[in-house]
Amino acid sequence: MSQLSQRPEKPVVGVSVPHESAAQHVTGAALYTDDLVHRTKDVLHAYPVQVMKAHGRISRLDTAPALAVPGVVRVLTGADVPGVNDAGMKHDEPLFPDTVMFHGHAVAWVLGETLEAARLGAAAVEVDLDEQPSLIALRDAIAAQSFHGARPVMLTGDVDAGFADSAHVFSGEFQFSDQEHFYLETHAALALVDESGQVFVQSSTQHPSETQEIVAHVLGLHSHEVTVQCLRMGGGFGGKEMQPHGFAAVAALGARLTGRPVRVRLNRTQDLTMSGKRHGFHAQWKIGFDAEGRIQALDATLTADGGWSLDLSEPVVARALCHIDNTYWIPNARVAGRIARTNKVSNTAFRGFGGPQGMLVIEDIMGRCAPLLGLDPMELRERNFYRPGQGQTTPYGQPVTHSERISTVWQQVCADGRVADRRREIAAFNAAHPNTKRGLAVTGIKFGISFNLTAFNQGGALVLIYKDGSVLINHGGTEMGQGLHTKMLQVAATTLGIPPHKVRLAPTRTDKVPNTSATAASAGADLNGAAVKNACEQLRERLLQVAGGLLGTNASDVRIVEGVARALGGDEELAWDDLVRTAYLQRVQLSAAGFYRTEGLHWDAKAFRGSPFKYFSYGAAATEVEVDGFTGAYRVRRVDIVHDVGDSLSPMIDIGQVEGGFVQGAGWLALEDMRWDTGDGPGRGRLLTQAASTYKLPSFSEMPQEFHVRLLENATEEGAVYGSKAVGEPPLMLAFSVREALRQAAAAFGPAGVSVELASPATPEAVYWAIEASRRAAASPNGHPGDGSATGAGTRTGTAALSGA
Repeated sequence: MSQLSQRPEKPVVGVSVPHESAAQHVTGAALYTDDLVHRTKDVLHAYPVQVMKAHGRISRLDTAPALAVPGVVRVLTGADVPGVNDAGMKHDEPLFPDTVMFHGHAVAWVLGETLEAARLGAAAVEVDLDEQPSLIALRDAIAAQSFHGARPVMLTGDVDAGFADSAHVFSGEFQFSDQEHFYLETHAALALVDESGQVFVQSSTQHPSETQEIVAHVLGLHSHEVTVQCLRMGGGFGGKEMQPHGFAAVAALGARLTGRPVRVRLNRTQDLTMSGKRHGFHAQWKIGFDAEGRIQALDATLTADGGWSLDLSEPVVARALCHIDNTYWIPNARVAGRIARTNKVSNTAFRGFGGPQGMLVIEDIMGRCAPLLGLDPMELRERNFYRPGQGQTTPYGQPVTHSERISTVWQQVCADGRVADRRREIAAFNAAHPNTKRGLAVTGIKFGISFNLTAFNQGGALVLIYKDGSVLINHGGTEMGQGLHTKMLQVAATTLGIPPHKVRLAPTRTDKVPNTSATAASAGADLNGAAVKNACEQLRERLLQVAGGLLGTNASDVRIVEGVARALGGDEELAWDDLVRTAYLQRVQLSAAGFYRTEGLHWDAKAFRGSPFKYFSYGAAATEVEVDGFTGAYRVRRVDIVHDVGDSLSPMIDIGQVEGGFVQGAGWLALEDMRWDTGDGPGRGRLLTQAASTYKLPSFSEMPQEFHVRLLENATEEGAVYGSKAVGEPPLMLAFSVREALRQAAAAFGPAGVSVELASPATPEAVYWAIEASRRAAASPNGHPGDGSATGAGTRTGTAALSGA
């Protein structure tokens, strides 16, 4: 086993401990970015001037009326920018635009002594617009050939030959919804300038280094003149990876121009109407199976709704392509990706980052095609799993390591959930209940861990040991409630061999650890944990030399366990605090910078070939639902999950992540119905679901009545920090089992073998239309739903009829 994976005696990792800020969270003592306003003197408040049209060029912008409002100090416009008027890494996102690109686009910002003064000032700004045609619906953008960014194509095998060899060929299309992050804390930033002109920004950001970079180029400064700190976030889910930069830049610009601290904090409506979402997708596909139901060929085009600018759409589409195989071997594939440009907010990272969209396409195909092949959906899925020892690779050419775990987690969740017995019980229940049906589905996941862009797979840390033996760690990752800081404390304590109470963690700052990657791609613990471990190992080696001299033995024979140094085979002990004090007196350096780069990655984005992922995470979920045949309303009766996190760094944290990810995925797939005004009236392009009152989020009522989560045992991941695996994103895709269970329940209202098309999100309305289609199939002479079934199943999302040959 590698040094990185090996655990020492009595490790602190692997122990279930509470979140490091749990007490502060539940008592209200935890501070977030906007809380710091009350500790800062003479703060100005920024308020956006939003234009409520979907598209148009600004012909007049008059700020004079705002300046006449009592309490208004200044109005920020593009003329005030000393550097580059752009907040995006692709230089396609003007911070102060001269063309409105989506409904609610902010074209200026008003600074006021109070938030109310700034709000009134923003309302007084006069904007004239030369309106232009807009594209709101994804299908309209496709029809208009409105695309931007890269258009990758993933090829493997001989697709035409694969279809020629197929006994069954089906084709169809599928459009599914976007999703709002709905983090509890909205976007926020607080900027001030010190006496030397140094800009200090507190930001709710997943990527402090990139926020620093954007602020610097907007202000025309170098990065060493800007410091960004992220204390913590009240949720991020990817929505704070790229999108916070512009808000931080507005605050920083205001602070530079006025000499006073400036606060930007969006209210919920502003956050919903100004920030990007998970990309909605449209998929056109054709798939071939052999006589036994094994996939022979796949030809598909995935189109993401990118919104008005590129943001992270290109890597999102790339990851969608990389995950369209999910757990299934596809020997011949041609999958194209493209990004539609629409007049909506710029869609961005969201937990899973395109992986869920790609995987949903193949899972929908499997669920729709299984009845047409005369196979049970579980059987069809199992027949197509990657198999160990077969030399199988993904469609982009990466070997699938530990592919046996696909079957292992599947079998374990079936055993834990008594799936075979419960399916018989469900069949009996359905036979006795004509107006209520139950469904049970099992789905698996295979999710690649690492950033697709190889350069991002690096992490840094700075660890300080003080003379009294206390330890302070800094790392490049940000805490958004996911427990990263908790794991880093456990990694540091384990590596140094000391109790966890000896270790404290400092807020994430760009002047402590530079050039960091975003806390994203589920790689936060992998990258930062390995960097913290590297720094602690440097310090431990120095201290072992000191201890060896004091104990009269070689440094290699000394072990530090639970804060005590001992020589192998010896009885003499040396307390940690004494060891550190002695090291200081001997002028031994007690600080170290750690670094880690993920090895073994290579990726050719143009050829779309390589091994972009360090490893794959696996999991399986079994979900049972009950559906009302009159309304389509449903409840989740039971969920069983077995998930692979390697050797967990912090089991309680990881189980919480699995539970939370699953529920968020179920929200995307079955509840969260985002609506936009696509009419030709004055509100065209307006987000209609602007609050929790109109946008249905998962709540206690949607939680499963029974919820069982188990972490896969004996699952050490060689080459990862202490044998662990990532946990943040993969569990979200376990919620495919909810959607597939709803499909099974809807199918139970019709004859055996009916193929049910189900919209996404599968709201009660969508489930009702799927039930109606099943009932029509029961009344149809040929057992098919008849005209309108497909569009009935997804009127809004526009699923199209499935055809087979």
